[in-house]
Parts: sequence; structure tokens; C-alpha cells
Amino acid sequence: MTDSSPQYEAQLMRKLTWKVVPFLCLCFMAAFLDRVNVGFAKEQMQKDLNMDAQVYSLGAGIFFVGYFLFEVPSNLILAKVGARSWIARIMITWSIISASFAFVQSETAFYVLRFLLGAAEAGFFPGVIYYLTKWFPSAYRSRTIALFMMAAAGTGIIGAPLSGLLLDLDGVAGLRGYKWLFLVEALPSLVLGIILFLRLPNGPEEAKWLDAGEKKWLNERLEQDRIAAGPSAHTSFAQALTDPRVLVLCFVYFTHVLVGYGLDFFLPTLIKGSFKDASSFVVGCITGIPAVFAIIIMGPYGRSSDRRAERKWHYALAVWWAAIGLVVASFSPPAALSVIALGFVVAGRWSAVAPFWGLATTFLSGSAAAGSIALINAVGNLGGVCGPYIMGWSEKHLGSHDWGMRLLALLVFFGGLIATFIKVKPAVVGKPLSTEAQIAEVQS
Repeated sequence: MTDSSPQYEAQLMRKLTWKVVPFLCLCFMAAFLDRVNVGFAKEQMQKDLNMDAQVYSLGAGIFFVGYFLFEVPSNLILAKVGARSWIARIMITWSIISASFAFVQSETAFYVLRFLLGAAEAGFFPGVIYYLTKWFPSAYRSRTIALFMMAAAGTGIIGAPLSGLLLDLDGVAGLRGYKWLFLVEALPSLVLGIILFLRLPNGPEEAKWLDAGEKKWLNERLEQDRIAAGPSAHTSFAQALTDPRVLVLCFVYFTHVLVGYGLDFFLPTLIKGSFKDASSFVVGCITGIPAVFAIIIMGPYGRSSDRRAERKWHYALAVWWAAIGLVVASFSPPAALSVIALGFVVAGRWSAVAPFWGLATTFLSGSAAAGSIALINAVGNLGGVCGPYIMGWSEKHLGSHDWGMRLLALLVFFGGLIATFIKVKPAVVGKPLSTEAQIAEVQS
């Protein structure tokens, strides 16, 4: 008989968290660093390659075109071949491409490599989200995803000063600072990809550190989630595509990503504008401060979403305070206030992710989860093309980023409003019912 005590459940969830999440966090930190380090390389690359702000923005955004085209097939392949080999393939491939940016000589090469980097990385984030659904019941997903997303936010704390330090190596061994940046920051992804291939279990059934009773408990609990979702719990990708909620979530996530990368690729530039005489290293350190806001807020915010069995309003409130931060920053306040406002933008952007994916995974399972998570993420990440382009256009044609930030704020506010109208069954995200109670509810 499976132990159903709260103490057993809490102990097992802690065990799963410590065994699964920290290593995936390291992988995501490496991924996010390789994705956005072009923001730190912006100034030197623009001078070397004679790129204006709009050309740079287009190149930064092309990443998401490759990401969009290969996201769904990548995640469907992952569901078939297993997370270990496919995520390792993703990481090793993108590390090689990321290092290749050190040898870019033209705008065309910059565009091509950004596209290839997006294609190579496609499937990593939704693959991990799908992978986590195989380990954690729905009542634990927001807090678990929040822990995972803290890695991306935390990249700014470590990666921003590191990027600034590497840029200050300009001229060492005859290499420009941005070339050092791309070469050195590609190494963690390569190393972690190899380790992942050697150690990551494809699911609980392959985990040698789980005993038979723990595996049985977890299988039963995940099955309870599927029963609780009722007839609306799609299990095939084709079935999920007929659900308007999937399409609405695509749009909502589009506005979310549009703001996130519209800010990420220009954050060093915005900080530099407030601290004009600072060195690259100092700018890097200051750029890491907004990430501290996110780290402090994300964990408690994800737990709040789980405790209250609520996703929609947690998502909306987070992106709304991000919108307010953008508007404040757009009016060129004093440097310290600007950093605080940008801190609220970064914290809101990242805090919204956990309740968003907690919401999305409540009515999806099986191949529907793999395909739909990838589709939502792929369509949403087209915002990564539009957000930087809006900021670059504003810089080039209006002479500042102010109106670009205000437009981003308006769009993400509207996305948060739309999210509040999505309907899901409260029982799915609430405190799990007993199996008998869930079956009775579905039958009624």
C-alpha cells in the first residue's frame, strides 16, 4: 500500500526538487547567457560591423525565427526519443554556434548565426517544462517552474558582471572584447551538455535514486491530475490544437516575450545611458541589480500561486507591475530610480512565467503537453523578434528608447488582461482531491 501521509509527500517532493531542478537550472543559465550576451556585445559589434541600432535589433530578433520554425518538431522528437539525448544534443549544438560569433565578419554572417542559434536552441525550454510535468504533480508546478526560471533571472547577477569583465579584455591576444565574450561563455553549455547526456534520467522510471514505492506514489499522483482535469484534458497534439485556450495562450505569451527580450537585449544600453562614465565591468555589475529583484520575488510568488490554487491573476498582476516599471523608466528618472524601475520590470517578467506555465499545463498531458507547450512557446517567442525591433526602431527614428518602452508596456498590459479570461477547472490547480473524489467530480 502506498504511503499517502503529508510527511511522505513533502519528503518526496523535496527529494525530487533537489535531484532534478538544480542541474536543469545550471543548464538554463548557460542557455540564457548564450542567448542574450549579444546585448553586451552590441556596442563593440556595431562599431566593428558598421551596424546601426535597427540592423542589430533585426539580427538579435532573427534568433526567434529559427526558434519558432523548429520548436514544435524539436519537442515532439524529445517526447519520442527522451530528454537525455535530445536536450544534450540541443546544448552541445548551440554552444558550438555561440562560439562561432567570435568569427563574424559581416552583417549577413551575424544574421545567419543568430538564426542557427535559435534553431539549435529550439526545444530546450519547452522540453524542460514538459520534462518537469513528468516529475511534479500540478499542485507543485508553479513553485518548481519558478525555481527553474530563477536560473534565467539569476544569469544576470553572474552573467552581467562576467560579460562586462570579458569585454574589458578588449585587445588581449589580439582579440576584441566581444570575441572573448562569445568564446568563453560558450564553454559552460558544452560541458553541461556532455554531463547531462551521461547523467540525466528520461523520467522517474529511470531514476535509480527513487525506490519502487516512490515511483508508484508519483505515478498514482500524476494519474490523479489527469483524472481531475476531466474530459478537457487533451492527450494528443491534434486534439489540443482545437482548444481556443491554446491559441489565447500563444497570444498572451507573445506579449510577455515581446517585453522580456525587448528589455533584455537593450538593458545594458539603458543602464549605460544612466551611468555614462562607467566602465564595461561597472555597467555589467549594475545591469545585474534588476535580476536581484527577480530572485527575491519569484520563489515566494510561485508558492503563492500554488497555495491559492490560482494562476490567471498571479500572471496578470506580475506583468502589470512590469508594465508600470517600463513606463516609469521611460521618463528618464534619476539613475537610481531607473535601476529600481527596471528591477520591477525584470521581476514582473520572470515572476509571471511560473503561473503562466502552471496554467498552461492544467489541461494538457501526454503528447498534447509536449506539442502544445512547444507551440505556445514558439509562437510566443516571435515576440523576441518584435520586442527588440520596436526598441531599435525607437532608438533610430525617435532618438531614444522611451516610446519603445511605453509601447511594450501597453502590449503586455493587454496580454495580462486577456489572460484573466482563460477558464480552467479550479480542482486541477488546487489542493489535490482523493482519487475517489476526483472520479466522482468528473462523472458528475
